[in-house]
Amino acid sequence: MAESIPPITLPPMRNSQQEGKWLQEALRDWLDQEFIPEPANAEIAQQASQIFVRQRLEGENDLGALVLAIVTEMQGFNFQDSFYGEFAIANAVSELLLDSLGIDHCCGQ
Repeated sequence: MAESIPPITLPPMRNSQQEGKWLQEALRDWLDQEFIPEPANAEIAQQASQIFVRQRLEGENDLGALVLAIVTEMQGFNFQDSFYGEFAIANAVSELLLDSLGIDHCCGQ
């Protein structure tokens, strides 16, 4: 039987403005580098960052729950002018957070 993957819990939020700004800038940079820079990337990054900060301020520290919240809430975002969708954004946020924690996310490790 396969072993379950243990949850990843983020440390408590210390500075919501700083974390939100970091995530917004990191996500925008990631989006711009993945395909091409486009105006929608800034809007996407801002929206995802707002969701993340709000969830964290409400006490959510579980990375899996944060990813699901971003997927769910980003479904209301109009991705018509973008190469991305809500799942790509949530996965990118997850990878950025894992990188910031020094957790390898490559190859199922």
